[in-house]
Amino acid sequence: MRDNRRVPSSDIIQTILIYALPVLFSITVHEAAHGYVARYFGDNTAYMLGRMTLNPIKHIDPIGTILMPLLLYFSTSGAFVFGYAKPVPVNFGNLRHPKRDMVWVALAGPASNFVQAIAWALLLVALLAVGVEEPFFTQMARAGILVNLVMWAFNLFPLPPLDGGRVLAGLLPMRQAMWLSRIEPYGFFIVLALVLAGVVGSLWLRPLMSLGYEAINLLLTPFVALLR
Repeated sequence: MRDNRRVPSSDIIQTILIYALPVLFSITVHEAAHGYVARYFGDNTAYMLGRMTLNPIKHIDPIGTILMPLLLYFSTSGAFVFGYAKPVPVNFGNLRHPKRDMVWVALAGPASNFVQAIAWALLLVALLAVGVEEPFFTQMARAGILVNLVMWAFNLFPLPPLDGGRVLAGLLPMRQAMWLSRIEPYGFFIVLALVLAGVVGSLWLRPLMSLGYEAINLLLTPFVALLR
């Protein structure tokens, strides 16, 4: 039997407002982190093109960051959302040790998301400790944790052009790394197909995010104890 109930538009708008700031921060810091680490290891491409910045406008892709997520959100009543930002340009040939340094450049983005998830969790603990009763702010903090853990886990999926694919290419022997790099032109479509098939969610995202939540709970235990 088909359920014809729909989510009220006011609830959808409120959800978008709750998630807007966490999403902007997550993609901006993620992309800027790639640029900062690339420059540290010798590649100034992102800096020269003005992409090594915390200005979200520089990293927003009109279709991938705004149009696609909104269309998917409204068309599925929030059941499925997918999007992407403009990748920061990195010339791996400019890195001092291209194969090794590529791993650190790739890890910088997901690492920044995990740090942001911890920061949002600290904010949530602080809000609850001081007795903030406005649900909008606590929901935003929870959204910040969720969004950044999703970006952390999703981008670590070991298939190019995702960061996890670049990490894997940097760790594999040269012959296998070259074979993996040939997948990159088709990688986005392969990943999207795996997402739609539920493979990424069930076999990768959920297990990794569960570990992420457990790690954050463990890290925050001393702070929670101090505030009690």
